[in-house]
Amino acid sequence: MFYDLIPHLINGVALGLLFALLALGFMLIIGVMEVINLAHGALFTLGAYGAVVMMAPDGGFPYEFMQPYYDLPAIPRYVIALIVGPLLAGVVGMGLEVCLRRTYGADPLYGLLLTFGAALVIEEVIRGIWGSSEYYLPTPKEISGGFIFGDLIYSTYRIYAAIFASVMIGMLWLFLNKTPYGAVIKAGAHDSEMVRALGYNLKVLRLLVFGFGAALAGVAGVIMAPIWGVRPVVGVDAVIPAFVVIVLGGVGSFWGAVSAGLMVGIVVALTAAFLTDWSLLSMYLLLLLVVTFRSRGLAGKASVLEA
Repeated sequence: MFYDLIPHLINGVALGLLFALLALGFMLIIGVMEVINLAHGALFTLGAYGAVVMMAPDGGFPYEFMQPYYDLPAIPRYVIALIVGPLLAGVVGMGLEVCLRRTYGADPLYGLLLTFGAALVIEEVIRGIWGSSEYYLPTPKEISGGFIFGDLIYSTYRIYAAIFASVMIGMLWLFLNKTPYGAVIKAGAHDSEMVRALGYNLKVLRLLVFGFGAALAGVAGVIMAPIWGVRPVVGVDAVIPAFVVIVLGGVGSFWGAVSAGLMVGIVVALTAAFLTDWSLLSMYLLLLLVVTFRSRGLAGKASVLEA
C-alpha cells in the first residue's frame, strides 16, 4: 500500500516546494510593504506567458522575426525562458509598486483594492494579447517524459521541478541571511523607518523588494506551467494556495512557509489519489485545523499585520 503511494508523495513534495517558492515571494512583499498583493497570482501568470513566448513559436501571435531563435536547441531556449518569464513579472511588479506609493500610510484597504484592480488589468491584458485559449509550455526532452523505478513510473519533470525549487529556496535563504542586502530587506520588514534613518533609500528598497517578490512569482509560473497549463486565470489557482501557505506557516517565518508548503502539497496530492473532488478542500481543512490550535500558524510570530 505504501509503495503505491510513493509517486503521489513525490508529486506532493514537488508541488509543495513550488507552493513554498511562490509563497516566499508573496511573504517578502507583505513583510516589507505591509501590503497583501492580490496581483501576485497575475504576476505568476505573466511569468508563465513570458516563457511560452520563448519556447513556443505559436505562442499567441506571429513571431516570424524570432524564427532563428526558435531554431536553437530546446535547452538554451528553456534557460532563456527561465530568465525572461521572471524578468517580465519583476518589471511589471516594480511598475505596480510605483502605483502603490500613494497608498502608503493610508488605510491598508486602498492597497488591497489597488492590487486587486491590477490583477484584473493584467488578466485582461493577457487575454488581449494571447486570447483565452490554454497554452502548453513545451519542455526539453531531457527533462520531460518519465522513468521507471521498480514497478512504478515517475515524472521526470516533477523531479526536476522539485530539485529546482529546492535550489531556489536555498539560494533565497542564503541571500536573506548571508548577504548585507538580505539583512537590509529583513530589517525593512521589522522597522522601515529605522532603515531610512540608517541612510538607506526606502523607496528604492520597496521597489526592488516588490520586483524581487514578483520575479519569484514569475519563476514559479514558469516551473509550474507544464504541470498546470497556461491560461489567463491560472494565477487564481496559485495565489490562494500561496496565501494558505503563508497563514499556515506563520507570517514572517521563512522555514514556516517552506514547511507549510510541503504540508499543503503532500495533503493535496494524497487526497487527490483517493478523493479527487476533495483535493483542494483538503488544504483549507488543514489550515482550519492548524489555526484552531495555533492562531499564528506553525512558526508565526507577532507581525506587522497584527493590530
